[in-house]
Amino acid sequence: MIQVKTRLEAYQEFLERPIAGVARVILFISVFSVIWVFREPLWTMSFESNQYPDPLKMAIHINHLEGQKTEMRDDLREINSLNHYIGMRPLLESDFSEFLWLPFAVGFFVIVILRALVLGNLRDLVDIFVLYTYFGLFSAWTFYNRLYQCGHNLSPEAPIKIEPFTPPIYGRVKVANFWVESFPGGGSYALAAFGAMIFLAFAVALLMAWRRARRERKAAAPGA
Repeated sequence: MIQVKTRLEAYQEFLERPIAGVARVILFISVFSVIWVFREPLWTMSFESNQYPDPLKMAIHINHLEGQKTEMRDDLREINSLNHYIGMRPLLESDFSEFLWLPFAVGFFVIVILRALVLGNLRDLVDIFVLYTYFGLFSAWTFYNRLYQCGHNLSPEAPIKIEPFTPPIYGRVKVANFWVESFPGGGSYALAAFGAMIFLAFAVALLMAWRRARRERKAAAPGA
């Protein structure tokens, strides 16, 4: 029991070590990737059929929906009109709570990373890495669940009856008489790059702290 407590104390002491300079630089660079999260769509979808050889296109941004607009066509309005025929709820920004908490969550990570740059230690970096991993998994589940709910809560009074379905989260599939394509946009790649750099900074900081601790143990050993 005494040995376990000693190891826990040593582990906690290790986490109090400062973040290495190289890891701080990586964290600083990671913050710039967030710019693209707010500029580029997180996901893009297109809908092609015989009636629409020029596909309808829709983009999901971090804080709004956006349909392709031309002089002759508003794609988001057109998609909602088609959804009406199969009994799907219209896509309204007011129904997406994600547009409120996603920008807040990304801003939160920017702030805690900047704080870690100046005042942080390994413990802070572990917290950021765990929280961002949870954020990524929760966001992916939320997106899939949103698609599932859209395709399975169809009105029984719809003019056109189709089997419940889940719109594709990735790839190209046929739904009724439409080919639907769904792929991540630049915003998602920026979020992935942001997470990858947090992981890289986390790994580098741990490695360099471990090497320093090993050197200190050797220097303190009897006869060193």
